[in-house]
Amino acid sequence: MATIEKLIQLIMAGTNDRNIKFKDLQKILEVLGFQCRIKGDHFIYWKEGIDEIINIQPAGNMAKPYQVKQIRNIILKYQMEV
Repeated sequence: MATIEKLIQLIMAGTNDRNIKFKDLQKILEVLGFQCRIKGDHFIYWKEGIDEIINIQPAGNMAKPYQVKQIRNIILKYQMEV
C-alpha cells in the first residue's frame, strides 16, 4: 500500500482514477475520520458535519473511477486535510 500522502496526491490529481486500489480508498476515508458500515459488498461511509453519504463497492481489488471522483469532490468541497 502506498503512503497516505501519495494516495491523497493521486486522488486529488484526478488523472489516475482507474488505478486506485479499493483498500487504499478505504484507508483514505478512515484517515479522514469517516465511519463505515458494511451491507453486502457496499461499504457505506459517513462523518458528522458532512452532508453526503459515501457508498462504495469494489471492482475486483480496484476502486471504481466515478467513486474516486466522488470522494475527491467531497474532499474539495469540505476542504478536508489528512
